[in-house]
Formats: sequence, C-alpha cells, structure tokens
Amino acid sequence: MTRALAIQAGIGIASGVAGLTLLRRRAASAEGIYALRIAGTMLVALCLFLTGFALVFAQFN
Repeated sequence: MTRALAIQAGIGIASGVAGLTLLRRRAASAEGIYALRIAGTMLVALCLFLTGFALVFAQFN
C-alpha cells in the first residue's frame, strides 16, 4: 500500500469514528436528532467508500 492509499484509509477511518460518535450522541431537540443522524450516516458512508476503494486498489495493484 502506497503512502497516498494509507493516508486515504486513515482519513476514512477517522471519518468513520467521527460518524459513529455522532450517531451515538443525544440531542435536546427533534431537529437536532435528525441532524446528528444525517451527519453521522454521511460520515460513516464516507468511511466505507474511502477505505473500501483504498483496500481494493491496494489489493489489485
């Protein structure tokens, strides 16, 4: 795995941790709950895309 792919996977893992943290957090209002769910889900999806592409590219390269 090259340095660029390792950085990409590291950013992906960091976004996944941030996303899971947001998904577990409680908000005071209903609007806040939905905002946290949307942001957390988008960060977890970013994690899956970045780490998935980095690992697949490293496997076949």
